[in-house]
Amino acid sequence: MTGARQAALEVLASGNLNSIQDRGRRHALGMGVSVGGAMDRFALEVANLLVGNDRDAAGIEVVFFPFRIRFLQDTIFALTGADANPVLDGEPIPPWWARQARAGQTLVLGAPQGGVSSYLAVRGGLDVPQVLGSRATDRKAHFGGLEGRGLERGDRLSVCPAMGAVRSCPETGWGARIDTLRNGDAVRVLPAAEWACFQPEARDIFLHDGWTVTAQANRAGYRLDGRELQLCHPLNLMSHGIVPGTVQVPPAGLPIIQMADANTCGGYPKIATVIEADLGCVAQVPVGGTIRFALATREEARQALRARQAFLAALTNDLRMIFQ
Repeated sequence: MTGARQAALEVLASGNLNSIQDRGRRHALGMGVSVGGAMDRFALEVANLLVGNDRDAAGIEVVFFPFRIRFLQDTIFALTGADANPVLDGEPIPPWWARQARAGQTLVLGAPQGGVSSYLAVRGGLDVPQVLGSRATDRKAHFGGLEGRGLERGDRLSVCPAMGAVRSCPETGWGARIDTLRNGDAVRVLPAAEWACFQPEARDIFLHDGWTVTAQANRAGYRLDGRELQLCHPLNLMSHGIVPGTVQVPPAGLPIIQMADANTCGGYPKIATVIEADLGCVAQVPVGGTIRFALATREEARQALRARQAFLAALTNDLRMIFQ
């Protein structure tokens, strides 16, 4: 139990990769602190809106299954992200859905049929201390979330006071509308600083080959396997700033996509940057899955982000009469 509030959730089964996350610590990059936060930030934002929370409220990122929790008090919860075949006291719940839970009920998430991470938001948001302005768990630095670690059996979590009353239970889902924001099979990228330093053949390989997500993929970076990407000439770079979405190419010639817990600087050549709107889609590609890249323009990247923001604004408006 965190703080002095009564616990609202009890973890019955979990893996230590499941953690408390919010939208991360972007403002702390200058101090050498990783952005962190949800790997699929958009999915967590939707989950929070579905229960009447601020988009930056803390929820649970589930990547290790089965995951089981018991609700210790009545609440509203939402599940988004990968469809993990959730059941509440044996009753199946559709993906991207909000539900009412009663004290004593048990929620179980099984192995996802597609995707990697599922997100659980509860009304009010999880009540853990803020560190550098965020409640996100940073397992590398051992701070944030619940004591800087993943969730374990027996953990009890409390929630923050909810803003406003609830007129009715929003037992609704938006999965079909989410699908309209996806970009098919291709992950859109912008050319990065060293794009022109790679051989023309390497650039063609990068854009036209399918890349396999290796078992070394984690919250820091997704290592990909495929044909090697060759530079036009040897290149020695000083370490410089990088952000989630940066695609670096180490000497072995195989790209690494920097993810939520990426280091804040590095010296490998950068061939591309995944646009912000598509980075959550990358996070949902499992080990052994295939990623394909497609060049985008800066305007296309901005349009994709605006489409997501418009969806979140419309969702907020749709739910305004429920949460007041």
